[in-house]
Amino acid sequence: MTATRKTILVTGATGTLGRPLCARLAADGHEVRELSRGSRTYPVDLRRGTGLDAALAGADTVVHCASSPRGGDEEAARRLIAAARRAGVGHLVYISIVGVDRVPLAYYRAKHAVEGLVEASGLGWTVLRATQFHDLVVQVLAAAAKVPLVMPVPAGVSDQPVDVREVADRLAELAEGDPAGRVPDLGGPEIVPFADLARAYLAATGRRRRILPVRLPGRTYRAFAAGGHLAPARATARTPFRAHLQSLTP
Repeated sequence: MTATRKTILVTGATGTLGRPLCARLAADGHEVRELSRGSRTYPVDLRRGTGLDAALAGADTVVHCASSPRGGDEEAARRLIAAARRAGVGHLVYISIVGVDRVPLAYYRAKHAVEGLVEASGLGWTVLRATQFHDLVVQVLAAAAKVPLVMPVPAGVSDQPVDVREVADRLAELAEGDPAGRVPDLGGPEIVPFADLARAYLAATGRRRRILPVRLPGRTYRAFAAGGHLAPARATARTPFRAHLQSLTP
């Protein structure tokens, strides 16, 4: 148990990152409030702001993991920040993505905007950027593998996938500490060409496809090809992508 027990509220508690984060915080002895629309204890709709005041009452720290590529992140963050101020929350921790300031993807731009809202919130704050989770890379590769005979991959693009459990552990450390502002990025241990990630995925799942590198138009593709989403100087995580693939069933 940690020396100081805190009441920590986690948004996106049922998501890929939220689940291991809540488990880690609970194991450390904190009172963890798991926020989601389906929660019986703290039913919260961030898009509408319903349930926030009750959920935040008495909370010491908020870890904001909820996010959606479908949009609405900025408005959800505004509602959460306003409620956190009303509740007197001392520390807001936000998980972002490496490259949100360099890759002109709409979802990345929204994440970058939320970073700005957090920094200007008037609350004590911490922002951590991480590279793409192993799970997300697997989802992308699984979708590409549905194409018959070939597996299209973005030509000239590499990735630096990170284990979500390591991100959860780092977030827990930050939530247990004092506000630290923008902390160093967390990157996976290897930068690997996407074609090689695809080959590893095919081998792990027992599939046969011909890898088909595809060049795409647009600024977003060029930013990814230039490595705007990578953190080569912050390859501090330990679990490589091939180790994650061992958990997949052929």
